[in-house]
Amino acid sequence: MNRVFSKRSLQLSVLALGGALVLGGSAVAFTQKPQKASPPASIKLNVDEREISRESVGRTSYAPVVQKVAPAVVKVFTSVKVHNTGYPGDPGMGDMLRRFFGDQFEGRQQRPHAMPRQEGIGSGVIVSTEGYILTNNHVVDGADEVRIALQDGREFSAKVVGRDPKTDVAVVRVDAKDLPAIQLADSDKVQVGDVVLAVGNPFGIGQTVTTGIVSATGRGNMGLDYEDFIQTDAAINPGNSGGALVDADGRLIGINTAILSRSGGNQGIGFAIPVNLARDVMEGLIKDGHVTRGYLGVMIQDLSPALAKQFDLKENTHGALVGDVTPKSPAEKAGVKSGDIVQEFNGKAITDGRQLKLQAARTAPGETVNLKVLRDGSEKTLKITVAEMPGSDRLAKNSASKDTEDTGTLNGVAVGDIDGSARRELNIPSNLKGVVVTEVQPDSAAAEAGLRAGDVILEINKKPVKSAEEAVKMTEKAEDKTSLLRVWREGGTRYVVVDESSKAG
Repeated sequence: MNRVFSKRSLQLSVLALGGALVLGGSAVAFTQKPQKASPPASIKLNVDEREISRESVGRTSYAPVVQKVAPAVVKVFTSVKVHNTGYPGDPGMGDMLRRFFGDQFEGRQQRPHAMPRQEGIGSGVIVSTEGYILTNNHVVDGADEVRIALQDGREFSAKVVGRDPKTDVAVVRVDAKDLPAIQLADSDKVQVGDVVLAVGNPFGIGQTVTTGIVSATGRGNMGLDYEDFIQTDAAINPGNSGGALVDADGRLIGINTAILSRSGGNQGIGFAIPVNLARDVMEGLIKDGHVTRGYLGVMIQDLSPALAKQFDLKENTHGALVGDVTPKSPAEKAGVKSGDIVQEFNGKAITDGRQLKLQAARTAPGETVNLKVLRDGSEKTLKITVAEMPGSDRLAKNSASKDTEDTGTLNGVAVGDIDGSARRELNIPSNLKGVVVTEVQPDSAAAEAGLRAGDVILEINKKPVKSAEEAVKMTEKAEDKTSLLRVWREGGTRYVVVDESSKAG
């Protein structure tokens, strides 16, 4: 099932291009936890940052490029267990009956029924000879099993190293050495008009190569938190998700992710995540198990022609307008004021609010950068020390090493502080205090107990919880493996018992 983002004004849809048939996740997810593995401190990549040669003309074949790239592009097969609802028909019937009859329906689930597994197909790109593969989050989200098939016919079971719904990037790993890894380019040097090839597994028919050009760069408004898409007219279709977009030298410039379509198939407008952004996310997932993002502390908006006129911008109407500055934030400490127009961040021109948000997020916390703003018609350069994005944390800090004992509870659960967007998205009352669940791993005890993304945890073991940081501390030193949660969901509260004892070891 493709995930569809409505574009009603154009009567079009933006579709994720394939993956598991059951896709989970939450619009307010903050941080993703890795599965238990032993990730290295760094990943070995083959990177060539030179610009593509744009002077050669009259090329008659891309066969040598395809031969170079094809072995590194893989099929991604995912499998999802359909959890028993106790109703011998539609798996969603249980939820529907609970909606009518309330929690009393829980006790009426009696006979287990064998349910089929749901399967999905996507694509991936080997980026390291040690077995690391880049793909899309929506390809592996919710999968209980992931398998990788190479072009030479070999198949491997894969582990999900980490996922980042905010960029739709995921990293999986297979236990194999000396794999055919692709070479990475510098996607910041890609230009409109460059020839590109899309390599992937559309509709599951097998590896397919199409060609086109870069139609645009810096595209957004596809429904993700952080977007900087490369647009191409190379034909990509469902199943291409996670596949490679390469330049004429066979270097990876992007991960194919979505299409804009009236029909659900290719209509010449496809989008790929730039490899520079995917690489930043990947390295964070491998090193830390989650993505650490920079934070400025400003409320920003795009400059409309009417706003530009009010701020006396007669020529340069690009930039991000600061609507408000968060107290005690890096922006306030740097001297940023409401009404400032940010035109450059760390030497890079800022055209709109989305771009400033992306550049700030990609900056390492603690780094000091120059911020060029326009204030009352005069340019000012401020030095701002970027902080870490607040408002997210992980419950039960699972060790990344199997050799380290895990003494926490609520493993596989990620939470975030309740901010304004979360309250609006989930209709959380203004007086409700707690932490919002942003992720529940499918194979966790919490998932089996019924906890799900979007729930608000009000109490842990009968003690009120007010922040994500506090929730983590409450689960770090547990006396046993059982947790009693008081949870708010869809206007009402309920109790959930999570028993980790069966998951031990």
